Amino acid sequence: MNDIIQEMIDWIEDHLFDDFSLKNLGNDMGYSPFYCSFKFHQMTGISIKRYLALRKIYLSSIELEKTNQKMIDLAIKYGYSSQEAFTRAFKRTFGISPNTFRKNPMPLQSFVKLNMTGIKEGYILEISQKLKIETLQSKIAEQFDQDILNILNGQKMYEEFFSQQLMGQSDYVPFNEAMCSNDTCSTIFSDEFNKIRASGHQVSLKEYEKITINTLKPLFEKQYKCIVLWFGDDMFCQMNLLTVLAYLDQVGYKGKVYYHMVKETTYDVEEIEIQLDRYKEIYEQVLIQHRIPNVQLIPVMYQGINLYFDYLKEDNEITAYIKKNLDKSLDDLLNHLFHLFPQYGLGDVQYIRIIKTIMDKRKSSG
Repeated sequence: MNDIIQEMIDWIEDHLFDDFSLKNLGNDMGYSPFYCSFKFHQMTGISIKRYLALRKIYLSSIELEKTNQKMIDLAIKYGYSSQEAFTRAFKRTFGISPNTFRKNPMPLQSFVKLNMTGIKEGYILEISQKLKIETLQSKIAEQFDQDILNILNGQKMYEEFFSQQLMGQSDYVPFNEAMCSNDTCSTIFSDEFNKIRASGHQVSLKEYEKITINTLKPLFEKQYKCIVLWFGDDMFCQMNLLTVLAYLDQVGYKGKVYYHMVKETTYDVEEIEIQLDRYKEIYEQVLIQHRIPNVQLIPVMYQGINLYFDYLKEDNEITAYIKKNLDKSLDDLLNHLFHLFPQYGLGDVQYIRIIKTIMDKRKSSG
């Protein structure tokens, strides 16, 4: 079945700039339009209409950054009836207007062509990506000598960077958290924060402090001129990034802050400088009050926040996919979830908890 869905994906990609017709897709595939639509949604977790919209708006962002094409021409190329309609769709997806993005390109979450035929089990850091990371690191080291702290999203990234010796003589630590899950409180890394987070993760306070707090001691104890944040573009990473930025805002950090957005499947990196403005307020609005912030955000964080609010819903695209595929083995289901929903960045702990909740509710109701 994956091969059939991949044929559909290939067909859709070949006709991205045509007037899409589900009937034509069905005719070329040899299936009814209803069957194509149903199976595509069932197997990928996303509707064909949504897939088309996300692919087009993402590809338009590349052209905005790389070319000087007129806005109206891009709007027509990507299937919008007017420049205004294109602007609305772009802002709805990325949180900023296409004109603003063109003037000042910022990191955003990509939406690449789906691949149903191969699920990678792991990734080895290639020399080209290693050199890009080392180049960025050397540029910052020249400005701040060794007075730099690198904070990396999680133990896995920390160990990968450590094994490759990518940080030179700079200090670096992992942020071992999953802020997209469980409750939190206003004062980050306070005793109350640690107790709430430990309870949510169902570990002892001592164990939580060992895993999360003790590894961050350089952040708490030293005064750095520059802090570099190495976090991915998915929802999981963005909620962690928001928490670290809010903490720096909370303590009134005065040094330079850079965000190095890492594509965790390729280790490509984008760099921007972050101004610590209202991140504590944004953190409280998003992770405590669960509402959209009333300030402009970098696009990738805007996307991450919207995904977070979808993730909080009892019924969302992840739970819908799980409910339709409970007949799969746990390992098979997890592999498909990792592959189909990379934009959430969830790990097996989060997915297993969701699966268990769905199964328990099904048992109790049936």
